[in-house]
Amino acid sequence: MLQAPPPLSLYVHLPWCVQKCPYCDFNSYTAGSTAPRTRYLDALLADLEREAKRAADRPLVSVFLGGGTPSLFSPDEIARLLAAIRDQFALIENIEITMEANPGTVESGDPAGYRDAGVNRLSIGAQSFSPDALQTLGRIHAVADIVSSATDAHDAGIANFNIDLMYGLPGQDVAAAMHDIERATELRPAHISWYQLTLEPNTVFHARPPAGMPDNDFCAEIQEQGLSLLAEHGYAQYEVSAYARDGQRCAHNLNYWSFGDYLAVGAGAHGKISDEAAVRRYAKPANPQAYMDAQEQGIAEQAPKLLTDAELLFEFMLNALRLTEGFDEQVFTARTGLPSAVLRERLRAPQEKGLVVEAGTGVWQPTTLGQRFLNDLQAAFLPD
Repeated sequence: MLQAPPPLSLYVHLPWCVQKCPYCDFNSYTAGSTAPRTRYLDALLADLEREAKRAADRPLVSVFLGGGTPSLFSPDEIARLLAAIRDQFALIENIEITMEANPGTVESGDPAGYRDAGVNRLSIGAQSFSPDALQTLGRIHAVADIVSSATDAHDAGIANFNIDLMYGLPGQDVAAAMHDIERATELRPAHISWYQLTLEPNTVFHARPPAGMPDNDFCAEIQEQGLSLLAEHGYAQYEVSAYARDGQRCAHNLNYWSFGDYLAVGAGAHGKISDEAAVRRYAKPANPQAYMDAQEQGIAEQAPKLLTDAELLFEFMLNALRLTEGFDEQVFTARTGLPSAVLRERLRAPQEKGLVVEAGTGVWQPTTLGQRFLNDLQAAFLPD
């Protein structure tokens, strides 16, 4: 039996990009200006109305507009979307509303217009400050576009923005990775997401790996030096790939990592919802055309999937172990409905291996070793 339902967020997926990057495994599609934006927005509004019923008057603690490239939609279109969200849902005071945006005149849109629409946090997909790296990664923006996007965000009064950076790039050495961090911190973002490039299945890079990919040991060296450099600039790590200034952690992602609930709107969006008796997952059709057809026909999604006890344990730990500060087992029991004895039994083996430690009564943290071998730590909680 679950206790009170956890915090509730909303994710909205806007699936189109100007160009698909060779490393990207997200549910995104190349369309740019040819995307059927008006029809898609109509479908989103119908979806929102159905999701509001699922929320059952629970207030939203965050909204995230992800993609794809949401900034391909105009400020007026984003304003229409956010107005519908405000009409359909209760929102906490000073709610965080994030929108992903790519640098460049084609993709960045107008930060002031998005601010007026209701966006108060941006996530800028920089990836690197090396022109050669940007070309290898298939990015269509230049380094100057990243600087302009950050400057425009500050000028628009959106100081709360994130910069996405990648390391472990083809041919990248430690100095180049540290240069990216230095350039990013010069732009004074509130938050930096710094993560290792991985060759995900169903991507161009997975099928045809680029030359010069560094090995894991070298990437660990980059990460170690990067952690120190980010800390020197006032960015504290709080999750595997997330670094923030004081008070600037991403509320939306924290809700994911602490096993909160989230509603799903848009093509391929996934949701998780809890009630007193169970936790369920659901997803919308991935293809934008199929998604729009379904919404117009009044079909929300396939039947939600009830999570088993084993799945609840694994999914909670899959998320919570990403947090450097760990988690309180009282949160585990409240959000899974499982007894703490189940958790402690499964923690015994990774604790003996030095991957996790009880940092305080009932507070569990991944160790430095556990953070480095996070996949092995998470795998300890896979369902039998």
